[in-house]
Amino acid sequence: MERSRLGAEISTTLESLLSPLMDTLSRISTNIYLPVRKGDKSLQLLLRLLQLSATPRRQPAGDQEADDVTVAMEKLFLKLVDPVQEFILRRLCGELQELFDVERAQLYLRVLKQLVDMGVKILPSVFPKLVSYSLAVLQEPTQVPSVTNQVSRAVSMASLSAVCCLLERGGSCVSSDAISALKSLNHYFCATIASSECPLSLANINKSLMKPQLTNGSSDLEVQGLLQQDWGCIAAQFLRDQWICLNFLIKAEGIPEPVEISPETLRAALSCGVEALSLLPSDLVLPVFDSMKTVLPQLVHDEEELCVQAVTLSWELVLGLSTNAHDFWPALSAFISMAFQHKLLKPTPTEASAVMVALKQIATELLELSQSKSGVFGILLQHCCYTWLPKHQGGSEQADNEVFSSVFSHVDVIAEACVYGPVFRRDQRLSQDVQIYVEQLGDECAANVAVSSDNRDDQLPRTCVLAFLSRLDPADQQHKRLMEELVMQLLKKDSNISKSKVRYHSNSLQHRVKNRVWQTLLLLLPKLREEFVATLLNHVFEAGFQSNQASVKYLIEWTMVLILLKYPQHVDRFWTCFNLDHEQTKTSVCTFLSVLVHFSVILPHVKDKTVQLRKALDVILQSCFSHNFSVRLYSLLALKKVWSLTERLQEEEEMDAFTGISSVVKACLNQAEAMQNTGNANKNWMRIQSHFFFGAFHPVRDYSVETIFYTFLSLSEVSDDEWIPPWKFEKLSSFSESPSFPLRNPAPDLGQLQPGDWVQQDRSEQDKEERWAEVQKKITPWRLGIQDQEPELQLVPPQRAARLGKQNGALLVVASLIDKPTNLGGLCRTCEIFGASCLVLDSLHHINDKHFQSLSVSSELWLPLLEVKPVELIDFLQVKKSEGYCIVGVEQTANSRSLQDYQFPERSLLLLGNEREGIPANLLQLLDVCVEIPQQGVIRSLNVHVSAALLIWEYTRQHLTSGSSKVG
Repeated sequence: MERSRLGAEISTTLESLLSPLMDTLSRISTNIYLPVRKGDKSLQLLLRLLQLSATPRRQPAGDQEADDVTVAMEKLFLKLVDPVQEFILRRLCGELQELFDVERAQLYLRVLKQLVDMGVKILPSVFPKLVSYSLAVLQEPTQVPSVTNQVSRAVSMASLSAVCCLLERGGSCVSSDAISALKSLNHYFCATIASSECPLSLANINKSLMKPQLTNGSSDLEVQGLLQQDWGCIAAQFLRDQWICLNFLIKAEGIPEPVEISPETLRAALSCGVEALSLLPSDLVLPVFDSMKTVLPQLVHDEEELCVQAVTLSWELVLGLSTNAHDFWPALSAFISMAFQHKLLKPTPTEASAVMVALKQIATELLELSQSKSGVFGILLQHCCYTWLPKHQGGSEQADNEVFSSVFSHVDVIAEACVYGPVFRRDQRLSQDVQIYVEQLGDECAANVAVSSDNRDDQLPRTCVLAFLSRLDPADQQHKRLMEELVMQLLKKDSNISKSKVRYHSNSLQHRVKNRVWQTLLLLLPKLREEFVATLLNHVFEAGFQSNQASVKYLIEWTMVLILLKYPQHVDRFWTCFNLDHEQTKTSVCTFLSVLVHFSVILPHVKDKTVQLRKALDVILQSCFSHNFSVRLYSLLALKKVWSLTERLQEEEEMDAFTGISSVVKACLNQAEAMQNTGNANKNWMRIQSHFFFGAFHPVRDYSVETIFYTFLSLSEVSDDEWIPPWKFEKLSSFSESPSFPLRNPAPDLGQLQPGDWVQQDRSEQDKEERWAEVQKKITPWRLGIQDQEPELQLVPPQRAARLGKQNGALLVVASLIDKPTNLGGLCRTCEIFGASCLVLDSLHHINDKHFQSLSVSSELWLPLLEVKPVELIDFLQVKKSEGYCIVGVEQTANSRSLQDYQFPERSLLLLGNEREGIPANLLQLLDVCVEIPQQGVIRSLNVHVSAALLIWEYTRQHLTSGSSKVG
């Protein structure tokens, strides 16, 4: 009752508030004296109100007031839809003939689309009349292009495209008159012509508007101005609308009696599409891409050369938009949807098609682009994984297999996706962290409007491909083949990194790639067949002998445990790993000893437990006598775990098979436990026992997505931008979890731990380095690792310096009067080190001089450089003065000030003189101050580079040194 009363009050209030608008709209189609401007403003207000009512808004539970307002408003407007439709039809059919009317037509068509979106039934006469009138206008011959006939053509084409869009949405019932009109539309757009230049094309596609000739001379200056500014946009939209209509006709979706399109018409459409890519502005090519998406699969075998041309030109257009974020992302999504279809991805039975070769090259270029443009590779992987994804609902299994078979031509793309992930700078990571936090807030976010971010998630390619792999069925032959090919490619990537001469450090790109390889292998391991695992085991053991970061070792060890658990017949191959030359294996034997720490998981599945325990004790006791402390420590831990199993087995089976070594083992363990008086040895013994991998972690119980991709990394102290939280997989509908491979870890123990301070690592080389702790150390002043600098090398120096994230001052150093490359090279290095904002040279050609480069040591790559000729210095200095810079000269004059007493303003410009003549007299008059360096010696002056370095350091000391890195 209360709700009904509240609704009535809202309805009454709205009706009173909107009565002027309602009155105007009710008479809009019948009142011929109604001012056009008033009618247009009323329709603008109506459109905005309808858009607001259609926008979904989050409301607190139980708050229905906003919904009541929306319902009441829609009821009011539904009374007016007929007069509004009649008015729009009348205006579009002949009344719009002025240049300003093109914009009015867009308003009327938007209102019509909004009504359809609301579910309003369109009057039966609207679509047929609009199509018939528009076609009649477009088919009229044009002698002299006037404003009236060209505007009528533009409005008519816009009307046809709007009708096609509305019919494609299925928002209106298609009457028999509408079907007849569509056949006329098909005849108009799909008519083909042949010429000497183009063998076959569509007669009325890619037709442009002619620029109107004004009949009243130059009297109407406003109309002339509009023609100069806006006619290009109107003509481009006219061309775009043609492709919207053609795309609708080719698809023929939602039409009871679809018109048939001949193969000749399809070939002509693709040929015209290639031509349209060069005619249309880049922001209006989406309808062309949409048409090509329908046409390409039907012509890929018969017109391969034309298809390659279409795909290649489309990619070049998209690539050209990479600096235009507004147009790039929609164009990229449309292109990928068009080009990467399974019929185009699949090779022919005899050889790879030219289209597929072109697509492989484009995929490579997309991957390269994604290293500098976040989110690119994710769009490709989302589309491809969805295309290849097994679909069991609807369609036949044979059709699914045919679609899936195209993946084998692109296993390298899948492999790259498994290890994909650029290394981010600190500022990029901060932006991503904020975005992730806001996404996790969900409905609790305090923002009124959620705006999508252009900073796309670079973990998306991995999560997409991992979700795709989780859906693979080991019983399916094609799926089995894909998994095996992928595993071998991933192992090859891991092996290449291990065998390379480059020494990688924690959280470097190489470290991350190896992590991702073994994470993917852990995900796929339960799906691999036994025969393949038998061949795989040698690669796994070989990886165990390599020098790896701690997190990678834990993953390899986990893989070994799971393999020996599932296939215990291979345990003898595991024992052979301890028989290799110990000098060659160095401390890598710790990896295999770590597996024995979890021998309790493997032992129940082996046949002869006593024999296997004896072998385990043999290899462990041998390692207990190693000269390396880490090996001895791991051996003692493994001995403690394995001996407890031995004692339990002896109690259960009442045997004394291990009596002979019992005293030796207990003596070793007692010695280990008695380390409390041996300083660091005791600390290490306690730390390794409490470490997560040897304590709380259980290889079977903790086997989950969360552990592999999130918990393990956090506990291994891998950088947090490498962690993939479980909710990212939950967002993907394609992800498939099972009882044997859950998304979240069923046991909370592991997730509640904090990273320990025991780091497992090879010490063979590092032990030698630690003897020389106090050695020269070069640091990077900004907070970037070497791996973070690699993507920046692809940028020009000013962009690179702007994106570095290092701390720069406002000091501008002008060296246009210096001509010796050695001085300029040293000066460039000094400016870069101390964070000058820019170095000005008389010519940028200096940076190619070998003498310059020998002293600059690549600093020119990280410092913005500017070219100002000596003759241009006066104008340059005057401009900088007007910008607020203090012009400081390095010169001895009558009024010069001592460097030790001078306080540099923040915006300072340092002008350096020539090596011989110093600063010319005409430039001295422009200086705000001259600064000289106090001297104690006989020689009159310092080298210009040395003088500049002293002043630059003093400026740095005054403005930048607080909180920044020291330079030594």
